[in-house]
Amino acid sequence: MTGEQKPYNQDKALNERLDVNFALKAARLGVWEVDPATSIVHWDERCQELYGMAQSNQILYDQAVRHIHPDDIDRVNQAVQLAIDPQGSGEYDVTYRTIGARDGRLRWVRFMGRSYANEAGEVFRFSGVAQDVTEDVLSRQRIELSEQRFRGLIKEAPFAIGVYATRELIIDMANDTMIKVWGKTPAVIGMKLAEALPELEGQPFIGLLEQVYDTNVAYQTDEQEVYLVVDGRLQSFWFTFTYQPLTNEEGNVYAILNMAVDVTDRVLANRRLINTEETLRGAIELAELATWSLDIETNTFSYSKRFMGWLGFTAETKTLDEALDTVPVEYRNMVAYTIDSVIQPGSSGRYENEHPIINRLTGQVRIIHTQAQLFYNEKGTPITLSGSAQDVTEQRRLQLALEQQVRERTEELEITNEELAATIEELAATNEELAATNEELTEANQGLAESNQHLTRSNQNLEQFAYIASHDLQEPLRKIQQFSDLLKTRYAFSSSGDELVYLERMQVAASRMSLLIKDLLAFSRISTSPAPAARVSLSRVVGEALENLSVAIDETNAQIEIDPLPTVLGDASQLGQLFQNLFSNALKFRRQDVSPQIRVHVGVVQLEDLPAGVKPTRQTAAYHSIEITDNGIGFDEKYADRIFQVFQRLHGRNEFAGTGVGLAICQKVVTNHGGAISAMSQPGFGAKFSIYLPV
Repeated sequence: MTGEQKPYNQDKALNERLDVNFALKAARLGVWEVDPATSIVHWDERCQELYGMAQSNQILYDQAVRHIHPDDIDRVNQAVQLAIDPQGSGEYDVTYRTIGARDGRLRWVRFMGRSYANEAGEVFRFSGVAQDVTEDVLSRQRIELSEQRFRGLIKEAPFAIGVYATRELIIDMANDTMIKVWGKTPAVIGMKLAEALPELEGQPFIGLLEQVYDTNVAYQTDEQEVYLVVDGRLQSFWFTFTYQPLTNEEGNVYAILNMAVDVTDRVLANRRLINTEETLRGAIELAELATWSLDIETNTFSYSKRFMGWLGFTAETKTLDEALDTVPVEYRNMVAYTIDSVIQPGSSGRYENEHPIINRLTGQVRIIHTQAQLFYNEKGTPITLSGSAQDVTEQRRLQLALEQQVRERTEELEITNEELAATIEELAATNEELAATNEELTEANQGLAESNQHLTRSNQNLEQFAYIASHDLQEPLRKIQQFSDLLKTRYAFSSSGDELVYLERMQVAASRMSLLIKDLLAFSRISTSPAPAARVSLSRVVGEALENLSVAIDETNAQIEIDPLPTVLGDASQLGQLFQNLFSNALKFRRQDVSPQIRVHVGVVQLEDLPAGVKPTRQTAAYHSIEITDNGIGFDEKYADRIFQVFQRLHGRNEFAGTGVGLAICQKVVTNHGGAISAMSQPGFGAKFSIYLPV
């Protein structure tokens, strides 16, 4: 604090005080000085006025503080301490409130000054000037209050309001309604309008706002279409809005007030109404209807062009008498009376009539069917009878012709009834013949019942065979295999060796017999067990089948590619046997020195697009198509149906192992699931098995 300050020269300061005395009074500034050693405040009359005190050239600092507003005392004391702190800048500038000692008046004052230190760094003087800033503070508060009220009005307004500051159109204010209209969040406050709503590019609104800012001329429009990104997509809205320039005291534009009302629903409703009216006019023209109305007060008819053509009129309006002239004389009173009855108090207001009319130019007679509804004003007075008319001349002609035909047909029916009586006698004889035929049908039904019993016994026999195959036939084979193992041990060191050869052949035959029994057992179980209707994931079924064949897959270095598989209704165990047998065949019937390549392709086929010859056992709109293709040895396609039969083999046992039952099981599984299976192949070019299962 002492580094840049010069020593205090009291004589020079006194001269300066005398020189500026007039200026201080003119500016209504007071001067003050605090002695840091004694805490005595020396001040002039102006400072005393600011505290509302009687003339007293000096006062203790603590006494002066008593007349400071309680909420400002701490702030004033802190400012004084900072000003006289040797480590500080020495500057003092604080605005606060005083409470007049005599009048109790509240004043806003601003005391400014600084402290002075000697060469030793000791503060020996603290002085400055004082000013009454009550009007400035109150004016600023009024402005702030006005702005708060303005912002409050904007926020609570029932329609969308926003304020854009400067020509850069910075969003200074926007109520919740406007933010909702924009489809944004309050985070857009403070952003440029073009950045907050980039979708406005290419639309006229930014340019219009800049024009209002430049010209200070408001802009207003009705039903303007605006494209805004709301809920993540660009949508069309309609608004009635105003751009009002806001000016400062100098008349310069500093912001633009935007007020907008969403009229989208009204615009769309008007468009729907227009479309409805156009549709109605189109329907009227399509139905060849004419329209008309009667003004009750003036008794004047108005006609559409079609109606004018029927009547031979060239003007759209006619009096009641002129209109009735087109009705034949014998119908006029009836038409006039009916119209008069409808417009009387208490009537239903519904008019409907049918009568002839005569074209005044050509004399052509038409029969028209008219309908109308009476409309009232807000006082309940009938004002208009409005409706339509239809030319029913042709319909009535056809009706008369039809009535003539009915009479003729009635006469013909009387003759026919006589003929029918004779026919009934013939039918009586025929009924006797039918009774005899019914007896024959009864005998045929009895035959069918016997066939069903035979089929039931056949299924029971098949189940009994399955039991025998799983128990009685397997047991002797196990004995043969066990005893042959014992004999091989006994003749292990036989000199001739023929015994071991015979035993090995016997074991091979027994194993082949055991495998055949197991396959037949699986085939019989599938044949007699319908597939339950459970949801089965083919991905899991195929995965388990490949896991069971993992050793063969690794040994052959097979490459398998599978499309995503669907979920079907069926039995997981049976479907597992289906895919395991097909994959096993693809691995077994491979070409020498060529790694198996297996491809599973999945799709959906409509019923009408199924290949010729494919006949699923259950008909549905679509089928899952699962094609299993390999690069194996293939087969002659003339055997495509034979390979699905039991015990049918295309290769010798020494060439490829197997029982000839696997593909028969596959066909039975697919049949149980309401589908079909087919095969295509060429020798040396692999095979393709196509499975079709109901979706």
